[in-house]
Amino acid sequence: MQRQTTLAKTETIKRNWYLVDATDIPLGRLASKIAVILMGKDKPTYTPNFDCGDYIVVINASKVKLTGNHPETKKNYYNVSEYNGGLRTRSSGVMLNEFPEELIERAVWGMLPKGRLGRQIAKKLFVYKNEKHEQEAQKPVVLDLSK
Repeated sequence: MQRQTTLAKTETIKRNWYLVDATDIPLGRLASKIAVILMGKDKPTYTPNFDCGDYIVVINASKVKLTGNHPETKKNYYNVSEYNGGLRTRSSGVMLNEFPEELIERAVWGMLPKGRLGRQIAKKLFVYKNEKHEQEAQKPVVLDLSK
């Protein structure tokens, strides 16, 4: 007897909203778990070429944990002007103090597929510096990723 693989379709997909508290969770572990949920790899109907993941709201981004000497030594690069000499660097400690939302978004983006599908998946991530967020109307379910 041959079994049929179930693939996700636009009509059958059901997206949930999850609320994640980033307090004292290492950045890499948090980003990898969020990326799996955003892509939908935790669902039995996962399809690689289709966006079947859930929405994630991350609060307390400024309290995420950077282990080792990453706050001083790990650098984040971006090119401001897209010309030679436009490359800027910030250490992860500076990013955590001044731009914690961007720090988490960049870590998650690094674990998502690149291209049109990856950009579509990344739009389902909402990161906030503290406990206040704008997605109360969606009634997100609290998801504990600290384990």
